[in-house]
Amino acid sequence: MNGSGFNWLGFWNLVFSALVQRIGVLGRELRQRRGRLVVAGIPMLWLGLFFLLPFLIVARISLTTIDPNAQPPYSSIVTFTQGWQLELHFNLDNYRRLWQDGLYLSAYLNSLKTAAISTLLCLMIGFPMALGIARASTRWRLPLLTMVIVPFWTSFLIRIYAWIGLLKDQGPLNNLLLWLGVIDEPLHILYTNTAVYIGIVYSYLPFMVLPLTATLLKHDRSLLEAAFDLGCKPMRAFWRVTFPLALPGVIAGSLLVFIPAVGEFVIPDLLGGPDSLMIGRVLWTEFFQSRDWPLASAVAMAILLLIVIPTLLFEHLQARRGAQEARR
Repeated sequence: MNGSGFNWLGFWNLVFSALVQRIGVLGRELRQRRGRLVVAGIPMLWLGLFFLLPFLIVARISLTTIDPNAQPPYSSIVTFTQGWQLELHFNLDNYRRLWQDGLYLSAYLNSLKTAAISTLLCLMIGFPMALGIARASTRWRLPLLTMVIVPFWTSFLIRIYAWIGLLKDQGPLNNLLLWLGVIDEPLHILYTNTAVYIGIVYSYLPFMVLPLTATLLKHDRSLLEAAFDLGCKPMRAFWRVTFPLALPGVIAGSLLVFIPAVGEFVIPDLLGGPDSLMIGRVLWTEFFQSRDWPLASAVAMAILLLIVIPTLLFEHLQARRGAQEARR
């Protein structure tokens, strides 16, 4: 201590301790931030490599022109002149052809119709299944869920080929109906739109059942009991209580079924007839038979925009509605 009575040693110890404490806090914040960046960065890197980069490549090809002599068979967007000047060549004719040619518009509309009907059928079949699983005892719930998931253990292509054998004119289904006397002659189901609906509903039904089951398991049974005590009939209680509470699962399951069903290729190609013209078959034809990669890329971009933009708008509206309800 000096003549003024001020303890300089204690003062600098206090300053040093405060700096060490502050540096420690900053270090913890940096470590936590770096950890968050690593956790969020890995999936973002994965999406960038396997979604964004292929998307940009397909978008670039869709703006080129077909060149049968090139390999791959399309021209380059970027060229250099003799003076090393950069020139860009964008071709929008591929997108104009999509709207001018009735084939592509018809394929788009048919794909949307098929996907919508298939999604509705999956919902009508899957909701009772999910409700039964959710209300089953704990002992039976896991076996029932396993039965829903078991088809995924077999190859998708093998399962579709199995339906060819089941639906053909002399297949087990027609033989059973003839033996029971339900029909007098075999039904022609294979290579029709009906076969396509059967294949899509069979293949994508678990995508509807699982989200619905997860949502219905969270329901409070006392709400139904209260509705019954107030004189509500079972069907009215379902539409006023159960279904509104299950809407998140209905929306999730419908999106999981509808989105892949729009671009389905294998099922319409193997089970459908010539009238089952869906955009997935058109896309395959342009790529591998016509070898018109620019037009095929434009078709793929149109499919993506047709599906992603309404989905993003729906998610935006849902987020706004949720924020408004939270303010109330």
